[in-house]
Amino acid sequence: MARTAPFDAYPDRYDQWFERYPEAYRSELEAIKTLWPQNARETLEVSVGTGRFAEPLGIRYGVEPSAAMRQRAEQRGVRVVPGTGEALPFEDNRFDAVLMVTTLCFLDDPYQALREIYRVLKPGGYVVIGFVDRDSFLGRAYEVACATNPFYREATFHRTEDVLNWLQQIGFERITTVQTLFHHPTAMTVPDPVEPGYGEGAFVVIRAQKPLQRKK
Repeated sequence: MARTAPFDAYPDRYDQWFERYPEAYRSELEAIKTLWPQNARETLEVSVGTGRFAEPLGIRYGVEPSAAMRQRAEQRGVRVVPGTGEALPFEDNRFDAVLMVTTLCFLDDPYQALREIYRVLKPGGYVVIGFVDRDSFLGRAYEVACATNPFYREATFHRTEDVLNWLQQIGFERITTVQTLFHHPTAMTVPDPVEPGYGEGAFVVIRAQKPLQRKK
C-alpha cells in the first residue's frame, strides 16, 4: 500500500522544505545534475512529488500515488499519472532515463521498484537515484525524528551498500556514485560541494545503466 497519507495531508509543509532550506535543495539538485544524462529525451521521475526535481531537469513524465502531490507537479509542467514505483504504468523499454529522489525510503518493496525501472528503461538507459544514506549523520537524525515527523514516520531508510547490491543483482552496470550534504540543512549558509563516492555526505546519488544487450 502506498504511503500517501502524510503527503496528501501536508503538501504545503512538504513543498516549504525546499524554500526553508534552499542551500540543501541546491546541493541535492546539483548532485543529481552531475549524473543525469543530458541527452535523455524520454524521461520519467518515479514518485515525482511536487515536481521540485523534475521541473529543473526537464523531466517529461511523473508517477505519483498522492493526489495532492500530483496536482502540484502538474502545475510545474510535468505530465503525472497515478501509480506506485512497484507497478509502473508504462510499457517495457520506454524511457531513456528514470529519476527517483528520496523515494526508496517510502516504498513497501524498493527492490521491486528498481526491477520495474529496469523494465521500463530502454537498453542503454539510465536510472539515477538520490537518497539519504541511513548510516549518515542525517540518516540517523531522521530515524530519531520518525516518532514526531509525519513524513519520516512512514520512512524506512537504506544503506548505500544495500542499494548498490540491489542494482547489481537486478543487472544494472556502469554504476557511479556522488555525494553531498556534509552539513545539516539547518546549518547550511551556502550549498555543499558534490564529491565522488559515498560514505561522508548524507545525500548520495547513484547512476546505473541498463545493459545494451541482455546478459546470457
